[in-house]
Amino acid sequence: MTTFVLVHGAWHGAWVWEKLRGELAARGHDSIAMDLPVSDGSATVGDYAAIIEDSMKDLAEPPILVGHSLAGMAVPIVASRTPVHTLVFLCAVVPSLTGDHWAGAPEPAAPGTFAGFEEREDGSTVWVDMDNAIYTFYQDWDRDEAAAGFKLLRPQNSSSLWDYPYPLTEWPTCRIVSIFTTNDRSIGPAYSRYVARERLGVEPLEFDGDHSPFLSQPGTFADFLIQATT
Repeated sequence: MTTFVLVHGAWHGAWVWEKLRGELAARGHDSIAMDLPVSDGSATVGDYAAIIEDSMKDLAEPPILVGHSLAGMAVPIVASRTPVHTLVFLCAVVPSLTGDHWAGAPEPAAPGTFAGFEEREDGSTVWVDMDNAIYTFYQDWDRDEAAAGFKLLRPQNSSSLWDYPYPLTEWPTCRIVSIFTTNDRSIGPAYSRYVARERLGVEPLEFDGDHSPFLSQPGTFADFLIQATT
């Protein structure tokens, strides 16, 4: 039995993994998911990493650590400090170890994405346009289910995520896998191919789907993830 540690991205929570966790369990694998403090403007990527590490403290064997979207900033820190079998960047932001995280890489987002949230005085962003959220994150998901998911989105406050040097100077020594999806509008294929090859030094794996394949295709994606990592 393999344990998958599943880490959500911006605005979301552990709820996004429920379908995938069920599919993994049906295939004989355990999983863990946690809520990151996405609404806390004082939280750094190091704070995110500490919460992930705490969720892993009782594991008997190194897990497969999966970081989706913005969680790509935190999971390498975890893998550098805690034994991990495989580190997976899934439709993820991949940090730069030498400077600007966006420098040199293609623009991640497709036109029309991230137009449906409002910025507030405290630095947080709150989704107010359901149609745009579905367009950005969930275009392949059943619309009624996506509408219910939209109601679970939390404010995202990234005030402290980008304003200090990234804490790693080299990648963790565990196996690294990069997965991108062909129809991802949030973290597009061109960006994902570039950062996998130029920053991680791996050839990315391609899955036919949207930004959230664990919601729109949980069974098919579970099979793909298991094959790619075990």
